[in-house]
Amino acid sequence: MRVAALYDIHGNLPALDAVLDDVRQAEVDQIVVGGDVFPGPIPRETVARLLDLDVPARFILGNGDREVLSRMRGAENGALPEPVREVIRWVAESLRPEDERLIGGWPSTIHIDVDGLGRVLFCHATPRNDTEVFTRRTSEELLSPIFGSLDAQLVVCGHTHMPFDRRIGEVRVVNAGSVGMSFAGPGAFWLLLGSGVELRRTDYDLAMAAERIRSTSYPQAQDFPANNVLQPPSQATTLDLLARVELK
Repeated sequence: MRVAALYDIHGNLPALDAVLDDVRQAEVDQIVVGGDVFPGPIPRETVARLLDLDVPARFILGNGDREVLSRMRGAENGALPEPVREVIRWVAESLRPEDERLIGGWPSTIHIDVDGLGRVLFCHATPRNDTEVFTRRTSEELLSPIFGSLDAQLVVCGHTHMPFDRRIGEVRVVNAGSVGMSFAGPGAFWLLLGSGVELRRTDYDLAMAAERIRSTSYPQAQDFPANNVLQPPSQATTLDLLARVELK
């Protein structure tokens, strides 16, 4: 079995379309969408594209999806900064009632047995919740209680938008990176599982994507293409920023 793991799409449809072209060429048997399809600038068309795949797809719930779902159900997270709440509101209002039912059925984790790799656990941030932050620098001592007793040989995660491949005790932990909102330089990042583990990067037309996003009514229609498409932060910059909020 060959599995493509697509994480943190964040409504960036041009990036997703480019990745799906590569996924088709890789002849995968299944796609796992690892959370945070939302929020982002082209939400309705993005989820429609994922539902129209000609390959079986399974979805897990990310923290961004969860916040959008809560808003669709009439609740709002007052702990989030107002600019983030504005984005969540806009996305929630852009989606359809059937999307609420769809997102509400996404689980927090899934398991898939992959020949040659064993049992693989897919989660968004960590196996125990969808917001914990850890990176390739986070100490194994802090992470062992989370990853030390899992029924899996491999864990695939996302959330921090930076790809990495490391071991935590006996478990291999791989971050798939972000399709639509990279914190590791330009491009769309994803993961291919088969006989091995391949961190993939797909180029796409950044200028076209930026123009497409600017043409939307997304509240951050200017900032998103500038800071997350054309000139996304480097991995080194992001590691320094995440050091303030990672597990301690």
